[in-house]
Amino acid sequence: MRQDDASGVAASGPGGTPPGPAAVPPQPTTAVLPSELAGAASRLFGVRLDVAAAYAELLVTDGVVRGLIGPREAPRIWDRHLLNCAAVAELIPPGASVLDVGSGAGLPGLVLAIARPDLAMTLIEPLARRTAFLNETVEALGLTNSVRVFRGRAEEAVAVSEVGPGDVVTARAVAPLDRLAGWCLPLTGIGGRLLALKGASAAEEIAEHAEAVHRLGGGQPALHRCGEGVVEPPTTVVEIVRERLVGPAARTSSRKSRSRRR
Repeated sequence: MRQDDASGVAASGPGGTPPGPAAVPPQPTTAVLPSELAGAASRLFGVRLDVAAAYAELLVTDGVVRGLIGPREAPRIWDRHLLNCAAVAELIPPGASVLDVGSGAGLPGLVLAIARPDLAMTLIEPLARRTAFLNETVEALGLTNSVRVFRGRAEEAVAVSEVGPGDVVTARAVAPLDRLAGWCLPLTGIGGRLLALKGASAAEEIAEHAEAVHRLGGGQPALHRCGEGVVEPPTTVVEIVRERLVGPAARTSSRKSRSRRR
């Protein structure tokens, strides 16, 4: 197999064949909404469809250039990413505070903030290049009144009072359910919910990690198919309700309760 030299020009083959022209890097594409998805997009984003379109354009241009979205994802940015994320909004109550863990390029957090302007959204992301993109995108889309960006890990966000607790915590393609529950459940109070966007193996993952989720204070994970009749395939979401405190938080709560009874 031939390898490119430092100049980016392919090296000559064994027979001394002159190198061909240097490969041209893929150029950013445009995020045209396919006509067959226009109805679903209009239903999920409503009057803010133009904002969703502006976000899609940022993802397939600046997002690709900065390595936040793979070039192969650009042609399917609407069905695989924006509509897939927006469908989750049906599980979130009006006016909820939502914490999106491992936001990356803003999926699903920014999509939900666009589709649901009633939500108070916090995007939690540890990497500087990603938080820079998120901050720039929030500003460009005019979402500064409803979206904030926190640079750090979920474990660090727990200690920041300005971040949480939230009513709902979301995560997409971040980690298996056991680790995800350990990171995300502490970000919400008793009765708060983790909504984890998962793939086709979600049921198997629930069976494998349900016991660990219980030890972490979560209830029995529930499987939802969001957007049925609107998006194809529907979005697979695992919902975990935080039922009790565990670890240091439980001990602290117990001490406070005993102190009040004295």
